[in-house]
Amino acid sequence: MHIAVAGNIGSGKTTLTSLLAKHYKWEPHYEDVDDNPYLNDFYQDMQRWSFNLQIYFLNSRFNQILDIRKSGKDVIQDRTIYEDAYIFAPNLHSMGLMTTRDFENYFTLFNLISSLIEPPDLVIYLRASIPTLVNQIQIRGRKYENTIRLDYLKRLNERYEAWVDSYNLGKMLIVDADNHNFPDNPEDLSKVIDKINAELHGLF
Repeated sequence: MHIAVAGNIGSGKTTLTSLLAKHYKWEPHYEDVDDNPYLNDFYQDMQRWSFNLQIYFLNSRFNQILDIRKSGKDVIQDRTIYEDAYIFAPNLHSMGLMTTRDFENYFTLFNLISSLIEPPDLVIYLRASIPTLVNQIQIRGRKYENTIRLDYLKRLNERYEAWVDSYNLGKMLIVDADNHNFPDNPEDLSKVIDKINAELHGLF
């Protein structure tokens, strides 16, 4: 079983991933944030480092998926490979922060990789408004995220909604992150667990 949690920066993916991993005894696979050699540079100079960052994420997530399939375990993954390709990379391109040449190169590579992998059995999308994202980004206090602009988050949210509307690779569960406080309210978590059970086991 391969479950993935999708959502914008600050939507609560990592928190929900760890809580669900604990509940279901799934093995969590987290985003490679701390060891990412490009993130700091990217937030300082997006235009210079956008292509490098996206290639790093593509490589990292492809390896994650290979590990997940090889392991034969039930796994929950923090962010999908599809978000990089359909949200982050096109957003950088449309903002003029990635050249067309680099974007086309990136997307050709993504198409090759996506032809070799299976999509998750279930994607859980955390839908969050800009105030929620900003609040949660401030609470966790990562230094390199201090420079994220509101218009950047807004553009990402718009692309997330377009991706969710067109997603046809498998099951997707949409969770309203604005009205769920997973760490502090067990009831909110149990509501989501009930919905996940319904999606996975057809218990309507």
